[in-house]
Order: sequence, then C-alpha cells, then structure tokens
Amino acid sequence: MRASPSRAAASDYLTPQPALKLMPLWPPLPPAAAGAERERALTQLQTEIGACRACEQAGYLECARPLARRRGPVGPRLMVVGQAPGRLTIARGIMFGGPSGDALERWLQAAGFAPGTLRREVYLSALTRCDPGRNPKGHGDRKPTPAEVALCRPWLERELALARPRVILLVGGMAIEAFVGRVKLEEAVGSLVELAGVTLLPLPHPSGVSRWLNAPAHQALLQRGLARLAELRMAWEEEDAAGAPAAP
Repeated sequence: MRASPSRAAASDYLTPQPALKLMPLWPPLPPAAAGAERERALTQLQTEIGACRACEQAGYLECARPLARRRGPVGPRLMVVGQAPGRLTIARGIMFGGPSGDALERWLQAAGFAPGTLRREVYLSALTRCDPGRNPKGHGDRKPTPAEVALCRPWLERELALARPRVILLVGGMAIEAFVGRVKLEEAVGSLVELAGVTLLPLPHPSGVSRWLNAPAHQALLQRGLARLAELRMAWEEEDAAGAPAAP
C-alpha cells in the first residue's frame, strides 16, 4: 500500500529541491527483514556515536557528549528527526527528553495514536548528537552550525539505512531543510514529500521556545499536518486488519 494517505490531493505534496545535497533515503523495510542483523548494526552504531569527539576536536564544542542511547524499533512505521538534543535530553539520556517530547506525544495523540506511542513505537533521532549549548543571543538552544551538522551527517545516514522507516516526521526548519531543501515553514508544514518510497511530513519544532505556533494561521497548518498523520495511521490500521486472521 502506498505510504502516503490516499485522501491527500496533489496540492498537499511538496517538491524537494534536487539541486541541494539532501539527506539520502532508503525504501522502507519491515522489522522481519534481516531484523536481527539490523538490530546488531544499530547497537554497534550507537557505540560508535557515543565515542565520537569530532566536534570537540574541531573546536565547535568544549566537551562533546553525544547522545548514543537508541530509542526506537527496527523497521518502524514512524521516525522523528529533530535538530539537536538539548540540555534535558542529554541529562535524561533519551531523545526528545524535554518539553519537546511532551509536545510530540500530544501531537501523536491528537492524530489518534495511543498514549505512549512516541516512546514505544517511534524511532527518534536528530541531525546532531550533542547539546550545542544555549543561544548566546537570547533564550533557547543554539542552532548547530552547518559544519556541525556535516560532521554528524554520517550517523543519521547510517541510521536511516538500517531503520528503514515508512514515514519520517521532520520537526523544525533545520530538519526540513536537510531532507527537502530550503523552504518556508508556511509552505512546508502540513504538506507531504515522497522520496524512495518514504513519506516525509514536515512539522514545526515542538519546542516551547518557538513563537511560530503563536499565529492562528500556523496552528491551522499544524492541524493540517496532524490530519495527514491521522490518515496515515488509519491506512496502517486498515492494513493490519486486512492481514489479521479471521475471527473464529
């Protein structure tokens, strides 16, 4: 079955910018497809990430503390890619461990997913793996530089090649740009992108620091995106029901 919701119209789709070096994608694979091998490879990958000191050696960070505790299944239907782990995420050792994670959980429930889905069924990742520190010009976290993102890019590429999700939620402008190219949030949020059999669903960053969602028009775009996600969920439920054995 097509990964994108059948109810989506052509106008719901966003065209990526092929001139940019976008994040590569691989066709989705179910958990049963070489699941044990992929599981071992992902565990090894997290070990390598934990040992990485590239940003420290390059002088971008005083002390690199990459988040290397994997959170998510092999072959997930949903993957979330954010910008970078923040202070609370690093302290708690789980991706989206701060208020952003709470917001993501609320968004999933608004799309009809069961409570706890974020931590139980979704593969969580980010463009970079270390806390970039506070924003020197104001409140909130500092955005990783393009050089920092480039140093971490191989980790995410390997995760994508092993996890093989069907749908990736891109939260925030940096994640959207990495996969789709430079585009205004107003044009991206609520739309869909299909590449290599994977559906990309851009969403705003769930951080409470962002004021983008204060505008009613932007809230409407978020609701449109969550409606697209709800359609995906319903399509998966139909798949599951069709594949389930008949009741006695």
